[in-house]
Amino acid sequence: MNPSAIAAFFATLKAANPQPVTELEYTSVFELLTAVLLSAQATDVSVNKATRKLFPVANTPQQILALGEAGLIPFIQTIGLFRSKARHLLQTCEILVTQHGGQVPRTREALEALPGVGRKTANVVLNSAYGEPTMAVDTHIFRMGNRTGLAPGKTPLAVELKLLKRIPADYLVDAHHWLILHGRYVCQARQPQCWQCSVSAYCDFKPKTPQPA
Repeated sequence: MNPSAIAAFFATLKAANPQPVTELEYTSVFELLTAVLLSAQATDVSVNKATRKLFPVANTPQQILALGEAGLIPFIQTIGLFRSKARHLLQTCEILVTQHGGQVPRTREALEALPGVGRKTANVVLNSAYGEPTMAVDTHIFRMGNRTGLAPGKTPLAVELKLLKRIPADYLVDAHHWLILHGRYVCQARQPQCWQCSVSAYCDFKPKTPQPA
C-alpha cells in the first residue's frame, strides 16, 4: 500500500466514524486500565458484562484491594483466565496505591511495570486515556497490517512500529480504533467482507473466492 493509498484509506475510515472510541465501557482511567487488563484473550462484550457489576461496587484501586481475591473473583469469573487476572489486578492495585498515589501513571515504563500490563495494554491506556499517538496491536490490527499491505510484519511489535511510521500524523491518534473496529466487523479473520468494505479500493488483498452479488 503506497502513501497516497494509506492517506485515502484513513480519510475514508474517518469520514465514516469521525470520533472512534473503544468498545470497552469505562468512566475513569483506572476503570479503563482494569477493563483492558481483563480483556486479554477475552471479548469486550464479556468484559463489559463483568465490569457493569464490578465497577458500581469497586472502581478504585483501594476498593478493589478491599474486595480481595475472594471478593473479586465472583465478579470476573465469566472471563477467561479470571484467576490469574484477579491476581494481576490486585497486585497492580497495590502498586498504584503504594507507588503512584492511587493514580494510573502516564508513562509507558511505569505502566508496563504493572503486573498483567504489557505493551499492548499500555498502548491502549496511553491512547484512549491520555491521547497519545500509540498503536496497540491486537489480533485484528496484526491481521489487517499484513492482509491489507498497510504494515506487513512477522511480530506485533514489527507491525506496530511500521504503522507508527506509515500512518499520516493527522490520523494517528484515532487509527488504533478505526483498525480494530474495521478488523472486528469487516476485515474479519475467516471471511473478510470485501464486498461491503469501504476501503477495499486501497487494499492490497485480493479475495480468492467469489463475492456475493
